Amino acid sequence: MLMPMSVKADEGMWFLMFLERLNHRDMQKMGLQLTAEEIYSINNHSLKDAIVQFNGGCTAEIVSKDGLVLTNHHCGYDAIAELSSAEKNLLKDGFWAENRKSEIKPSSLFVRFFVRMDDVSKRILSKVNPSMSEADREKAINQEIAAIEKENNEGGKYTVSVRPFFQGNEYYYFVYQDYKDVRLVGTPPESLGKFGGDTDNWEWPRHTADFSMFRVYANADGSPAEYSENNVPLKPKHYLPVNIGGVKENDYAMILGYPGRTNRWMPAGGIEQNVKFAYPAWVEGAKTGMDNMKKYMDQSDALNLIYASKYASTANYWKNRQGMIDALSKFGTAKTKAGQEKKFNTWANKPANKAKYGNVVENINKFYGLTNEKSRHDNYLQQLFRTTSFGTIGRTLGRQLDAYVKADAAKRAQLAPAIEEMATEMYKEIHIPAEKDLLAAQLKLYATKATGYAIAPAVKKIGDENNNDFTKYVNAAFDLSIFTSLDRIKAFLAIPNQAMLESDPLYTLTNDMITHFNTKSDEIAKAQNDYSASFRLLVEGLRESKIGTIKYPDANSTLRLTYGKVRSLPADKRNDATINNYTTLAGQVKKYKKGDQEFDLPVKVLEMQKDKNYGRFADKDGSLHVNFLTDNDITGGNSGSPVLNGKGELIGLAFDGNIEAMAGDVIFDAKLQRTINVDIRYVLWVIENFSGAKHIVDEMTLVK
Repeated sequence: MLMPMSVKADEGMWFLMFLERLNHRDMQKMGLQLTAEEIYSINNHSLKDAIVQFNGGCTAEIVSKDGLVLTNHHCGYDAIAELSSAEKNLLKDGFWAENRKSEIKPSSLFVRFFVRMDDVSKRILSKVNPSMSEADREKAINQEIAAIEKENNEGGKYTVSVRPFFQGNEYYYFVYQDYKDVRLVGTPPESLGKFGGDTDNWEWPRHTADFSMFRVYANADGSPAEYSENNVPLKPKHYLPVNIGGVKENDYAMILGYPGRTNRWMPAGGIEQNVKFAYPAWVEGAKTGMDNMKKYMDQSDALNLIYASKYASTANYWKNRQGMIDALSKFGTAKTKAGQEKKFNTWANKPANKAKYGNVVENINKFYGLTNEKSRHDNYLQQLFRTTSFGTIGRTLGRQLDAYVKADAAKRAQLAPAIEEMATEMYKEIHIPAEKDLLAAQLKLYATKATGYAIAPAVKKIGDENNNDFTKYVNAAFDLSIFTSLDRIKAFLAIPNQAMLESDPLYTLTNDMITHFNTKSDEIAKAQNDYSASFRLLVEGLRESKIGTIKYPDANSTLRLTYGKVRSLPADKRNDATINNYTTLAGQVKKYKKGDQEFDLPVKVLEMQKDKNYGRFADKDGSLHVNFLTDNDITGGNSGSPVLNGKGELIGLAFDGNIEAMAGDVIFDAKLQRTINVDIRYVLWVIENFSGAKHIVDEMTLVK
């Protein structure tokens, strides 16, 4: 039985400020040699000062005294693709800066340092009461949040974020400092950094060099600054030493990072909705987008670069969501949760609890019953929005043009440069024939599969008139629309015409879809209000009654620590390792398929494996270890997180989870859940031995 369960040491995404009270003793028993103060300190440098959130979505770590940043290849993918061209394809061929002057600045990339956090639950919750509607509650909370953020940002020096936890039963504020001058230092070729592609994604055994390197720059006094040639490498408060001694089964391992989102408190109805309605639509919509991108990506390197990042992101979540459907179904997670809620409902309806908790389960189930078909509908529409640039054109560029056309001459002169810049950037990532096919295919899928809930009126009208074949309409719309080229946008800026904008076929279509997506009936709106209040009470009641045993809050992109150990999976004939907790370069070469998009390898790697040319990074068993497993509790957003030993030394880089435990965002599987990591020795081998960039390795502090 997977849930509820007593918390094990390897389960949980823990706040750093509570480690001393909640976790430190367990961590020491498992092999930690640091004090809680050495992990998290406000006044002195500590491990947390070496951990950054990377570009708002991943994690990275500082690994030298000169601001060298290590993260995953897939986290740096967008920046690397942006800096690539068909003539100089860094994504395909790899890149290592020969010196600081050779490091390259992407257009927008930032890292976020965590400064401190504190509990403001009492302060915020004193501003609300049970009689408030959810809208009034949110308004009161947001007012107090704004005040807290202003009080702690020191005049704009820091970014302050107040976040809810335990479904709005607790609140904490987080203080961050952002650095925006971040430059590419190096990346392996895509054949190594993305080895295995979609086939191996979320799978074990794995053989991937999923890493890239950047550098943080600051002004002369170490403060954040916009890009300047005068900026200097950041001198961090703390950087991670790199341990090249290797790992073995049951070695202590901890991960610090920014996990994006978990839903460990999700009710049974929510799990059922995702498995049967939301995720199947997500999977089908994502696959439709991927198929239509891929047929153009295969035509040339230039087209591949345009869609590489969007395709990779779509593919990642496509496989993730299918894995979640399979895992949640296999383990009967919804049934287990329903059993817990039955126990809760019995407790909730005791005389002492009934007034507060009696209707909680009923309200939650009513909401899901009303929104099952809407969730299917919304996920088809969301994949349309995500995979085609023209699905949301009314909200993005269209909104800017609407403000422009309604402005006076002076305001227009002010707005025009920003609009032109926005359009210029947008059209760099667009290939019109591909966008036509993407939009037509997604409209057809949406019109034919989302019919359990009323679809957008404009889409229904077009579909009815064309037997749900949207190709002819889309082609005509692209011919007429002002949004399909930069020249047309410039022409509109020169001679703005409100009637032309408001009658534009793509503008009206996308605005209709967005409006429809955001519209809900009064019945659903009321049910959602009741659901929000009831879900908060469910979590409060599960904690109060002890029926729920989770001691840590759900992930929400705030800094967390997870600890566990190096831990194998059952023996697997596909893995040549002596114990199934690591893979080797020999195993990688066995997967090699010449010319294959996913399993090709550089000739040099084949030669180096034949000669067993591993340099100083060979394991004591004589092989070069590539990836390894730990049982840490991570999720999306942890990509790029450092895997640390008991001394706080870097031993690897987290980049994936195993598909058998894909239900991990909802329920932790103590038997199967694993984190897949790049062995730091393989990272260094790729940089020093394969790439010949020893000067980068020399920056780091290596220990055994």
